[in-house]
Amino acid sequence: MALVLGLISAIGPFAIDMYLPALPAIGADLRADIGAVQMSLTVFFLALGVGQLLYGPVSDMVGRKPPLYFGLALFVAASVGCAMATSVEALVPLRFVQGLGAAAGMAIPRAVVRDLHTGTDAARLMSLLMLVFSVSPILAPLAGSGVIALSSWRGVFWVVAVAGLVGLVTVGFMLRETREAKDRLDSTLGGALRAYGVLLRDPHYLGLVFIGGFAMSGFFVYLANSSFVFIDHYGFTPTQYSLAFGVNAAGFIGASQFTGALGERFGLVPLVRGAALACGMVMVALMGYFLAGGDDYRVLMALYFIASAFMGFVIPTTGVLSLEAHGAIAGTASALMGTLQMLTGALMMSTIAVFTNGSPIAMVSGMTLGAGIALVLTWMTLGSGRGAVLAVRS
Repeated sequence: MALVLGLISAIGPFAIDMYLPALPAIGADLRADIGAVQMSLTVFFLALGVGQLLYGPVSDMVGRKPPLYFGLALFVAASVGCAMATSVEALVPLRFVQGLGAAAGMAIPRAVVRDLHTGTDAARLMSLLMLVFSVSPILAPLAGSGVIALSSWRGVFWVVAVAGLVGLVTVGFMLRETREAKDRLDSTLGGALRAYGVLLRDPHYLGLVFIGGFAMSGFFVYLANSSFVFIDHYGFTPTQYSLAFGVNAAGFIGASQFTGALGERFGLVPLVRGAALACGMVMVALMGYFLAGGDDYRVLMALYFIASAFMGFVIPTTGVLSLEAHGAIAGTASALMGTLQMLTGALMMSTIAVFTNGSPIAMVSGMTLGAGIALVLTWMTLGSGRGAVLAVRS
């Protein structure tokens, strides 16, 4: 089950990560500046956020599989359109539609996990899902650079279209329905709106969602800027950049696999608190290095590898904790979580893009800001005895 859910979840990130080495080439081919090319990435994240608001409640009402069929089919169609785009003005809206399709694979697998498990069992399954999901940041940029070398950046979109088709087949033959018909009886559009109201009035849920959201937002800033920093500033080839990107992803993957075991031993809440603190401290050290005049890519890679490892404890664990008390509306809760986190990431990317000039300092500033806000929210949400008790009971 983890393999199937991970593969479905990875389709959207695959369309992001495989695309990264192509950003400079797209800008040159379509005669677009850095900001315009980055917008094609930003709108994808916006669509991932907006789309999940729809897929979550619908999956509660009609089951988990039908929305996956629709979303993956939309993703395939938009990917073909992106491959044929002749201007950045055409590419950007097509990327938005592509993101709307990919959103199904982001929201629904988390709801499936909640359908099946809670507590540390859910954390363990979520970590396994993240293992498959996280292979994308390692393999996709390498695959993207290979496709670009053999064809062009357009080949990237043909490949992700095929990945979407594979996802459709996987859903059809390997994923069982986990939202039984009897569980859907009370799920209606009005109920979904009321559920969103309940969730938006739950400060504990929102706190956990935004801890994960701001932790991820630093990574989103890295996604949007790292290809320009490593390829244009440091002189990496697309293949070298892909390897460097994969090294950082490996830190996240490796750490996330210990989430279940560490959660059982120390508790999920202490795990989040300790990891958020450590991640924030590492990012402050990295920011201090660049403010002091440092400019060595090896320092950037080494410290961000460590920070990524600590994020591997924070992100899946806060996702599990946020859904614990909302099993009856897991699809809706998962969707709102995904929406808020994607919009947070898109906002951070757009803000940092204003100051981007291809040097590392703007990118590292955004990454540090995300980690810092996540740390503050961690102590606001889980730092008190009451917050910790609520998290453990849920």
